[in-house]
Amino acid sequence: MVDLGAKLSVVMPAYNEEKLIYESLMKTISIVSSFVEDFEIVVVNDGSKDNTLKEIKRAAKEDSRIRPVSYGKNRGKGNAIMAGVMQSDGEYIAFLDADLELNPMQLEGYLEKMLRDNKDVVIGCKFHKDSKLKYPFKRKVISMGYYLMLLVLFHLNVKDTQTGIKVFKASAIKPVGHLIRTAGFAYDIELLVAVHRRGAKIAQMPVEVVFVREKNANRIGLKDTWHVFLDTWKIFYRVYFLHYYDEKR
Repeated sequence: MVDLGAKLSVVMPAYNEEKLIYESLMKTISIVSSFVEDFEIVVVNDGSKDNTLKEIKRAAKEDSRIRPVSYGKNRGKGNAIMAGVMQSDGEYIAFLDADLELNPMQLEGYLEKMLRDNKDVVIGCKFHKDSKLKYPFKRKVISMGYYLMLLVLFHLNVKDTQTGIKVFKASAIKPVGHLIRTAGFAYDIELLVAVHRRGAKIAQMPVEVVFVREKNANRIGLKDTWHVFLDTWKIFYRVYFLHYYDEKR
């Protein structure tokens, strides 16, 4: 068991995940309870059009550690994550994707790293030498290109901002929650830039990824990639021209 001495909140966004969200929640409960005593799962229904909310409620009836958050209109993954963060009770806050391409068991090592090295943020990195990937080549290329872009623009010393598994101290993430304006896939970089500007210490850990959406491999398409590109430049403007994320706010 990881001796956190406090509660862990696991934030899980979900959009049109009726086929897997119930099983994902039950599996996450089983795994996380094996290494953390006090925890909750804050699962956010991001305006799903299917039976995702119904399945979340079914899971919550079986285990009170599952806390549903829901709203009617789809607002994007970034908004869902931050909605969950701001309603979390834990002093440690983790992110997990609903498809569990990243096994929740990996959180144990991330929390140990955070405690051992006194880090404020620990993130998964696909480009870590110890990472194990079963991952489409197209997504590898997109991820590497985005990393190079961020390295040039922000000088942020992390190789991968987009991997879905992350752990934050609540004291690092909650003070900047109201500053996050990006609702889509670029929310990761805005969040990491914001906490970095406030002096947070960030560590990277390897990931083991199993790509489970074989029939929907193009879930993130060219339109999404273009929006990430535009959002990244907006973040650049807020960082260097508006000093938007600085401590004064």
